[in-house]
Amino acid sequence: MDILSFLGIIIAFAALLGGNFLEGGALQSLINVPAALIVFGGTFGAAMLQTPMLTLQRSLQLFGWVFNPPPVKFAEQIKKISDWAIISRRSGLLGLEKMADKEKDIFSKKALNLLIDGSNPQSIRRILEADMILAEQRDLDAVKVYASMGGYAPTIGIIGAVMGLIYVMRNLADPAELGSGIAIAFVATIYGVAAANLLLLPIANKLTLYINQQSQVKELLIEGVLYIADGENPKAIEMKLSGYL
Repeated sequence: MDILSFLGIIIAFAALLGGNFLEGGALQSLINVPAALIVFGGTFGAAMLQTPMLTLQRSLQLFGWVFNPPPVKFAEQIKKISDWAIISRRSGLLGLEKMADKEKDIFSKKALNLLIDGSNPQSIRRILEADMILAEQRDLDAVKVYASMGGYAPTIGIIGAVMGLIYVMRNLADPAELGSGIAIAFVATIYGVAAANLLLLPIANKLTLYINQQSQVKELLIEGVLYIADGENPKAIEMKLSGYL
């Protein structure tokens, strides 16, 4: 669990609410259902309009990484590759068949099967890098959903503000109706800017970082498999891969 994500959200909104309180404002002044409906509903609707269904589904799956990031175990990966290299030197590449059967990670399993099949190093690199790049691009496209919402939210907040002002202008003769219209006008802007800068854009940036880390783990695996294919010494492989630590 990523404690920094929880702390970041708590600190950001505590600063926002604390500043409002120090200025003499009340919490109720920041709560406005029509403004929230305009900003959050409009933002999500615009994101849905521009995003294919599979990409949208992937973006929802990636959201869990914000609070529970995927493991990045370079040391364990290097140890696994070293074990493969030892088995390969003792029993040949066919000795890796049992390891391939036990391997749960799809990418690692594919790498092992390519080794066992006797594919040349150039083919192994080309196939695995293509898989890595496609997976990375799929996830980066999904992250763009949050980045795009971060771009839409402030603009839709301004739309909400204009709608509130229109309501105010229509009811200038009735002072009792002015308050709700002005509230929508200003609170919608706060919702849009705060959602973009305190949530959506930071989420997009954090997920991008995690995706890059996952690609580095795959790069390490590719390099290690190529070293095994070239018949490198297991100890030498560990030393060459230690730069990822």
